[in-house]
Amino acid sequence: MDQLLKDLSQSTIAAVATPPGKGGISVVRVSGPLVHRVISNILHTELSPRQANYLPFYASDGQVIDQGVAIFFKAPYSFTGEDVLELQGHGGPIIMDMLLEAVLHSGVFLAKPGEFSERAFHNDKLDLAQAEAISDLIDCGSRQAAKSALRSLTGEFSKKVHELLEKVIYLRIFVEAAIDFPEEEIDFLQDKKVSEQTNAISSFMKKLLENAEQGSLLREGMKVVIAGKPNAGKSSLLNALAGKESAIVTNIEGTTRDVLTEQISIDGLPIHIVDTAGLREANDQVEKIGIQRAAKEIESADRILLVIDASQQNVVDVSTEITRYIDPSIDLPPITVIRNKIDLIPEEALAEQPIDNFETIALSANTGSGIDLLREHLKTSVGFDAAESGTFMARRRHIDALKKAEHHINQGFSQLADFAAGELLAEELKLAQDCLNEITGEFTSDDLLGKIFTSFCIGK
Repeated sequence: MDQLLKDLSQSTIAAVATPPGKGGISVVRVSGPLVHRVISNILHTELSPRQANYLPFYASDGQVIDQGVAIFFKAPYSFTGEDVLELQGHGGPIIMDMLLEAVLHSGVFLAKPGEFSERAFHNDKLDLAQAEAISDLIDCGSRQAAKSALRSLTGEFSKKVHELLEKVIYLRIFVEAAIDFPEEEIDFLQDKKVSEQTNAISSFMKKLLENAEQGSLLREGMKVVIAGKPNAGKSSLLNALAGKESAIVTNIEGTTRDVLTEQISIDGLPIHIVDTAGLREANDQVEKIGIQRAAKEIESADRILLVIDASQQNVVDVSTEITRYIDPSIDLPPITVIRNKIDLIPEEALAEQPIDNFETIALSANTGSGIDLLREHLKTSVGFDAAESGTFMARRRHIDALKKAEHHINQGFSQLADFAAGELLAEELKLAQDCLNEITGEFTSDDLLGKIFTSFCIGK
């Protein structure tokens, strides 16, 4: 860590901070101690902090590359906490390449993915949860996701984590003080302060986890795999959910021979829908490969929509419709049975064909009847609440850290209740504190930091 901070303090980095391609404006961002050299070499003048200047940009041979806006941010009042220069030029890839080359000629290094945000983290401009929210805000696929990412970026998620940390630390201090000073003769089980604090921590943790899990759904979405026999209407269901003709639909069995994926959003919940080849014993080599790919998608699904033709097929054992094609050691994801083509049968006939133990939705992908019911079912199946206003954008590692902290806290409370063991409670509270610190980066391994920041885009 010390060597990393030393390297950060001694090197200046630069990158094109806007997407590749043609546009009205592109931006080259520079951060580090050599910013003033870059200003002198590229602009041939000095800049006042936080003032936009329209100037020519010069190459190392003195030729004008472009004209644009230059803004200098003096440390520590910048995104990274270092001296920062932003050069806004015309958005052509050749122009940006020439400008970046001139900047690098001043002894500047090309930035790695996420390096600007990593410097902001190390310079205490952002905590780790806020830094991750930057990437999430860029990648979000719905308005709800953007609002949640912005709440995390502005520190609301971190603030809640710190509030929980303070409660844990306060209780830990009280318990350890009682252990260190036994003459006070504090009875942990009878002391109201301990019981009040344990209840407060448990309820706060539960609410924080609920909001974080909602945010995780907004970020990661839900993978739904449509499976079933040929001609059950799988591709028609994909088209109905997507609202467009994404898949080819014919009366010929085995039309779909490969995996087809569509991204949709239901009230802000991202859903990755995967249409697969019909499940059956096939002789055709191409169809066999399609069925093998379907099996792989089924194994990694968050939910399976098993589509059956309500006008022809009466499924007795739903599981065997799928398990014969997948690895028997894999736990089968949750299944929802979709009785499709209800427009082809009388309503009373449908009522006579219940399928026990599986949630069942009757619909017609052709007419659209029942599709809204399926959309609501998908949201409900993962506990998604579109009206939740306190949601934070959260990653899987945040959820895992919160659940580990919750486990240690509950374990400590159990030790106290069962054995009046204040020492064990204090140790479990310490472990919970370490888990919560991982979220904001106050206690995080270098390997985890590297993994997080290299997933960012270059220039951020």
